[in-house]
Amino acid sequence: MMKFRFRRQGTDPQREKIKQELFAFNKTVEHGFPHQPSALAFDPKLQLMAIGTKSGAIKIYGAPGVEFTGLHKDTTAVTQIHFLPGQGRLLSLLDDNTIHLWEILSIINVPNFLSLSATRVTVLLLLKSCDLLCVGTEGGGVYFLEVPSLSLKDNQTLLQDQITHSLPEDYRCGKSLGPVEALQEHPQQSGKILIGYSRGLVVLWDLSTRLAEQLFLGKQQLESLVWERSGNLFVCSHNDGGYSVWAVTSGNTCNHQPVSSTIPYGPFPCKAISKILWRTTQAGSPVLLYSGGMPRASYGDRHCLTIQQDKDHVTLDFTSRVIDFFTVHSVEQEREFDEPSALVVLLEEELVVIDLQTPGWPSMPTPYLAPLHSSAITCSCHISSVPPKLWERLVNAGKAQQSRHWPICGGKNLAPPPKQQELLLTGHEDGTVRFWDASGVALTPLYKLSTANVFHTDCDPSDDPQDPSNDPDMQQEEEEWPPFRKVGCFDPYSDDPRLGIQKISLCKYSNKLVVAGTAGQVIVLGLSDERSDHLVDVSVVDLLYDREGFTWKGHDRLEPLSILGIMKIYLGPLSRVKSLKKSLRQSFRRIRKSRVSGKKRTITTPTSKVQEANAALAEQEEVAPVQRRIEPRSADDSLSGVVRCVCFADTFLRDGTHHGPTLWAGTNSGSVYAYALEVPGVGSGRVCERGGASESSVCVEAVLGKEIQLMHRAPVVSICVLDGRGKPLPDPYEASQDLAIAPDMTNAHSVLIASEEQLKVFSLPKVSAKTKFKLTAHEGCRVRKVAMVVFSSTAQEDYSEHTLVCLTNLGDMHLFSIPALRPQVRYDCIRKEDISGIASCVFTKNGQGFYLISPSEYERFSLSAKVLTEPLCFVQLDRPLEPTSTSDGTTMQPQANGTHKNQMDESLDLSLAGQTEEPPSCLSSPILDTPLDSPLSCADLTLDSTAELTVEDVRDFLTSVDEAENNLKNIKEEEGRSTGILIN
Repeated sequence: MMKFRFRRQGTDPQREKIKQELFAFNKTVEHGFPHQPSALAFDPKLQLMAIGTKSGAIKIYGAPGVEFTGLHKDTTAVTQIHFLPGQGRLLSLLDDNTIHLWEILSIINVPNFLSLSATRVTVLLLLKSCDLLCVGTEGGGVYFLEVPSLSLKDNQTLLQDQITHSLPEDYRCGKSLGPVEALQEHPQQSGKILIGYSRGLVVLWDLSTRLAEQLFLGKQQLESLVWERSGNLFVCSHNDGGYSVWAVTSGNTCNHQPVSSTIPYGPFPCKAISKILWRTTQAGSPVLLYSGGMPRASYGDRHCLTIQQDKDHVTLDFTSRVIDFFTVHSVEQEREFDEPSALVVLLEEELVVIDLQTPGWPSMPTPYLAPLHSSAITCSCHISSVPPKLWERLVNAGKAQQSRHWPICGGKNLAPPPKQQELLLTGHEDGTVRFWDASGVALTPLYKLSTANVFHTDCDPSDDPQDPSNDPDMQQEEEEWPPFRKVGCFDPYSDDPRLGIQKISLCKYSNKLVVAGTAGQVIVLGLSDERSDHLVDVSVVDLLYDREGFTWKGHDRLEPLSILGIMKIYLGPLSRVKSLKKSLRQSFRRIRKSRVSGKKRTITTPTSKVQEANAALAEQEEVAPVQRRIEPRSADDSLSGVVRCVCFADTFLRDGTHHGPTLWAGTNSGSVYAYALEVPGVGSGRVCERGGASESSVCVEAVLGKEIQLMHRAPVVSICVLDGRGKPLPDPYEASQDLAIAPDMTNAHSVLIASEEQLKVFSLPKVSAKTKFKLTAHEGCRVRKVAMVVFSSTAQEDYSEHTLVCLTNLGDMHLFSIPALRPQVRYDCIRKEDISGIASCVFTKNGQGFYLISPSEYERFSLSAKVLTEPLCFVQLDRPLEPTSTSDGTTMQPQANGTHKNQMDESLDLSLAGQTEEPPSCLSSPILDTPLDSPLSCADLTLDSTAELTVEDVRDFLTSVDEAENNLKNIKEEEGRSTGILIN
């Protein structure tokens, strides 16, 4: 007997080249609000904002589209951030007592200098000259470091004993001054700083003479300090909920009493005022802003920030803790007043911006950093290539608030305008559907739709925290004291769990939106430009009718309202949907009855087939050793009848000559049912108008045509019908209205069925297996998400391929050709432990995707070599001419942001002492032996870790060999200098 062995095909170089032109995996940008923020800073010259997180990340934001991201070596919380104004640099203090210097343009590698055994750093102050950093410690000492070398100035160190000797005897009384709580530089006289100690003492220290000019003998525990712009007075806040105003006068060395002392929410015990700001205005009355200070007994659990100006007094009431805040105001030295224009408040769960120039101090809508998790995300849907008309209507519908000038506008977005508009729809636990502009780097909120006002619920949908003026009870409450105003949109608690959104589907051509909820409600909505009050057709469909022995354990049914008046939307008729549901209900009921009767006898066929297959695999282990044995699933599972996916398609079901509309349904037990739909008037192309047709004229009949049972009974994840060319059929509405490329209806169609364990293609109308790929047997993983994606080539404009993208339970991305199901590439995308990230993943039709990396953040990734959405931005810098600057010393190159990646040289780890000094890396003199793609390369961009560099990107930074050799010679001469510092 002759045996034939087929040799496996080797790699085709031409095909490998095509793969490189089609596929490439990149994590491009993070959308949403940073998870667990811990620090905030603002550069008034560059108009950039930085946010630090508890995981050690630093994110810099400017104008929409201007973003930079960096990550410290260790995942330690960032406690403080300070910009070097205008230079594109910032200092970060971590919870592990280390200080790091960051630079947007290039990498500075400065040696370690601060020992962990030293006293803990409590506060940092960077002088306006940006050449000196003041470090306050828990032991009461103040140390001074040169910037950017971060070397200690020994002759400037100020210890607590030097201050104690100059205190009056009655104030000294043997008590320690406590840690340094605040450091502030004099706004008019450089070289003078205010030092605030925890005990309440404030010292005006002259750095040039090293003497204490004035002592302010406070008796209440100090929390924060702020100068008035003229420098004639300063304000300090205390832990008893009060603040004091002190006058700075010459000739008076010791000041025993402040000018005024106030507890705004007294006289009962109050919480501490953690931070206070004093901003002058041309109108006369200053603006006072402070966080905390609430009465402990009544409102001790509130998260508040107070704004006061003359008789105007507002207490902003937030739903999460206040991390930090700053004001956007004039910082030019020649200006007489601060004139604050906006207040930016970083909260634990969102960013709130208050307009201080508009009467009433309203909040501003944010173009980015919107809290995706204002209510927990339950589902999501992506719409590509949104038609311009629909896009314009959505944008106009979302402009409920007049757009104001966004105060954080630094940098310039150099990314080209998107070729197409993209929508990301998110469903939430509170019954809302949010529309997001996902066309670019900034995920901008467009519109919010609430379904709570469609039903009788346990909560009152008219309570909108964004607009308390509509609620008379809220107006009455604001007249009381304190004058609370609810601000922010983070509200994770839903009063009625039945409102949770489970599925969303939007037809971008007919402007119809279908929303399905937790309690079984399905709402069909249409976009309208006018308000409408009308009756809504309601259909009650009981799919569990006559089912024996089944007890419903879900939510109770929601009762719809009879008349709806909804701005910007209207609800379409449900008569066609009801008729289709009725027909499907009858079909499924017949299937259930046959299944119940079939359960009375022993089912042996599937199990025996599986056992035979396993025996065959055992005999052929030497031929295919990579396949795993798959255990059969029980047919008696109570969830076997659950429908996992549905699909509409115009294809051949009865015979090979007549095609028509069909419905495909896949279940949890590996069964696929194909129904032929009889839709009256489907050939005429008419569209049913709202309230126009009667129920009998649009009756839809569903007749069971085919039934497919997968052998392993694995749940069906996705169903897709392929045309004669092996391409997925377009959406039925697009095909009927000639809005998509017509499918091939001359050749035989096929259906691709993806289960959790394998991918399989069947021919139509005769259902016979054509090809399959056993993913679980080969890879040991299970399918979680499936999508059909079109990948375009980077080399040929007119070449593209339809590809099946598969996300597994291990977080891998597998790409297969269709209909042959040949594996193309595999990428590690999501950690296998990140179950919520895998469950939340959604794909786009052009090769991108989103998944939740935290409750408030989407990670955007791309599988396409051509389609990328990543930051490309420009920042004009005002930096002193130093070795680390660019050739012109003013600008930075456009750069793309990337996913966090640890880089040793991106920060200054100050946790150890006694290290040898290494000179800063220099973009104008790169080390010749270091490749450009190395993390040690000086051509790398600090806040960018995955961008690919080309010769054009670094051409301006390259120098001649002679210049590089001279720089290397200088580096060798400086080696051996020790900068080890131990702060006692």
